[in-house]
Amino acid sequence: MKTFTTTGVCTKENNYMVDITDRLIKMKAMVDAGNYFTVTRGRQYGKTTTLTALAKYLKNEYVVLSLDFQNLDDGSFENGSIFTQALSQLMIDEYEFGGAEIPQSYIDAFEELCQKDTAKVRMADIFRIYKRWCRDSDKPIVLMIDEVDSATNNQVFLDFLALLREGFLARTSKGVPTFRSVILAGVTDIKSLKRKIRPDEAHKFNSPWNIASDFNIDMSLPVEGIVGMLDEYENDHHTGMDTTKIAQEIYDYTSGYPFLVSRICQIIDNDLDMWTVSGVSEAVKRILQEKNTLFDSLMGKVYDNKPLSDILQSILFSGERVAYSIYNVPMMDGEMYGFISNKDGAAIISNRVFEVMLYNYYLSLNELKNSPISISGSESKEMLIENGRLNMDKLLERYVTVFDDIYEGKADSFSEEEGRRRFLLFIRPIINGTGNYYVESRTRNNERMDIVIDYLGERFVVELKIWRGEVYHEKGEQQLANYLDYYHLDKGYMLTYSFNKNKSTTLTTKIVQDKTLIEAFV
Repeated sequence: MKTFTTTGVCTKENNYMVDITDRLIKMKAMVDAGNYFTVTRGRQYGKTTTLTALAKYLKNEYVVLSLDFQNLDDGSFENGSIFTQALSQLMIDEYEFGGAEIPQSYIDAFEELCQKDTAKVRMADIFRIYKRWCRDSDKPIVLMIDEVDSATNNQVFLDFLALLREGFLARTSKGVPTFRSVILAGVTDIKSLKRKIRPDEAHKFNSPWNIASDFNIDMSLPVEGIVGMLDEYENDHHTGMDTTKIAQEIYDYTSGYPFLVSRICQIIDNDLDMWTVSGVSEAVKRILQEKNTLFDSLMGKVYDNKPLSDILQSILFSGERVAYSIYNVPMMDGEMYGFISNKDGAAIISNRVFEVMLYNYYLSLNELKNSPISISGSESKEMLIENGRLNMDKLLERYVTVFDDIYEGKADSFSEEEGRRRFLLFIRPIINGTGNYYVESRTRNNERMDIVIDYLGERFVVELKIWRGEVYHEKGEQQLANYLDYYHLDKGYMLTYSFNKNKSTTLTTKIVQDKTLIEAFV
């Protein structure tokens, strides 16, 4: 029986997976054109799975040499001679254990290179063997190297890239035989390698890999692909799920990030047996509470990169549109690690799961400072949960009371960003461990921000606003009513921060477009 997997290579023979044939066709077209390129994506984004499938897809027309730089230890990059011998041994191992189609005469040449006195070995030696092999081979040769991050901050690897570049240029100008295509895969962009090794401005964006073609193939998993995967699972297990509905729900949380898609399905399959919207929400909650290699890697980047952290907080809390720029180095890092995406020229958090993970992290920093609003939320939890259900009306009413008690007379001391942060600090301890929350990205701006709360299968939409006059307020009511339609809800909530000292703090009920809106001012 097939399974969902989040470790190692995913194969259609053993695992439920999205059909990536369309991706392979596009990548083969790049190989056919003789392109050199880099597959740069975040951790656990399906790079190795894609390269493994591509190698099988190409094998009838090409000799495919698949190397993994994780198999090289740190000492292999000590200098060019040691690297050359380590690379030669990789070639031999790939022949012996990986089934690579390397003629015996070239295996002998690699073995001879390994046995030579290191002092007499040069990196150009292995490239001469490559040239002869490419010249004599009946089929064009494709070189794939996975996990090039293992070479990060290493001048030796840049020298290796320079020789690949030299061969690429000589192929065109002099007809010198070389690889038909070279594909590098990893998280770290080659330009970033150069930036880390040569931090001065003159070399920040220069790279010996400037002969590489752009790789713009979407590697996220589309809704229709997730539907196909769930259809296959349903044919085997007969759960009765609505595969289209569940696929859309999974995509809404993950934006197609492969690890997250597979992990949600894995948790439902192994632990929950709930192929419902509530089951997806519960799986997401468990993911956000677990410690996994992906989150460890991503959060490590946040701890170590304050400029990136500052950008992330601006996107999350301020409501300001952060313009995307490919030359903003922290933004480049955020996109490279998988946090940030470019949507219509604006930098956004790439998916809801990462967004909530980041919200939880930044809010926890406030909680560690004994935030009074967070403490009040924790103390209010018992009175707001009735028979296992969240009483959202009471929650909003309680927030108004607590806010007035804590911040009375200090209305001018916080910004829009801080108002949003304080509401999230209040609700987090109330729903934490049982429900989820996320921000509706389409509404995050200076005027409004919708927070969607999922609590044991019930969904609540709360719009946070700053008072900007009656016209803006009525516009917000109309917009909230429209979003309630999108979520198939009849009731919504509006919390407005107003600096008008004569405002009423009593909850009111209003009917807009047949929707019931519960409104409060603080």
